[in-house]
Amino acid sequence: MSYTIKNLREIDDVAPRFGFDSIQEARFAFRDLDADDTGLAYHVIKPNQHGGAHRHEAAEEIYVVIAGSGRVNLDGETTQLRRLDAVRVAPTVARAFEAGPDGLELLVFGPRREGDGEILPDDPWSA
Repeated sequence: MSYTIKNLREIDDVAPRFGFDSIQEARFAFRDLDADDTGLAYHVIKPNQHGGAHRHEAAEEIYVVIAGSGRVNLDGETTQLRRLDAVRVAPTVARAFEAGPDGLELLVFGPRREGDGEILPDDPWSA
């Protein structure tokens, strides 16, 4: 088929599988959309929660705030985020997100590169 339509809320939330369900929802849509090359994720970070950091070896990503507000930590530099802010992150930059009191909803776009991500052990928010 030359197109696929899927509601992102109908995509499986993988956060419980990895023990993150108290912090966020994480829905990775590329399989459900039959995408060969394009990665798309929908993240909902619960109010006043923050996740750990990760980075990629080769994949550049763009994060778009679609609801709520919060902060992003990029290699230790923290910046406020609000609705419709777009953040481009180069592959090797460590990134982590923190929701404000209304939560933080993000769409994430990038090339699909399985096995390219690395969860970082240190909490960027404790510094």
